[in-house]
Amino acid sequence: MFYVSELKNTPPEKCSTELQKKIYETFTKLNIPYERVDTDPAITMDLCLLIDEKIGIKIVKTLFLCNRQQTEFYLFATRGDKPFVTKDFSRALGISRVSFAPSDKLLSMMGTVVGATTVLSALLDMDAEKKVKIVLDKEVTDGEWFGCSDGTVNGYLKLKLKYILEDFFNYTGHKPLIINV
Repeated sequence: MFYVSELKNTPPEKCSTELQKKIYETFTKLNIPYERVDTDPAITMDLCLLIDEKIGIKIVKTLFLCNRQQTEFYLFATRGDKPFVTKDFSRALGISRVSFAPSDKLLSMMGTVVGATTVLSALLDMDAEKKVKIVLDKEVTDGEWFGCSDGTVNGYLKLKLKYILEDFFNYTGHKPLIINV
């Protein structure tokens, strides 16, 4: 049986990663309300369906992508049930084909492991260079809610999309690109 807690609106008592700690500190600082659940490790989209049922929205699928030279990086949030087609993504951005970035880059640059990838990692990329471009599927931005990992495979969030697009990204200095794919 896969464990999903009841909804909570307070940070975890103990954060397991620096990113997770920064996320909840930032939400508190910016007065961003949220609901969250604790779970058993959820590293597949099938397990996310069980989380979706508990929080009442669909968790986005977030992919960490890069070019062949590993000099350009992208965090792409899309619907969990939508297949990723690299050709469509690349065409929408007018760039060369991308592939999945190596897991060691995901950990060193975004502070997460595979299965915990989140656009909230923008908190770790707040320098002037903005090494990682945040890209959102238009279908994700058409809704009222945004569901994602809290930077771990054991915590998932439900927030109003406007808080992510306006308050959170303004705070990090990132200007997400919104694409139709």
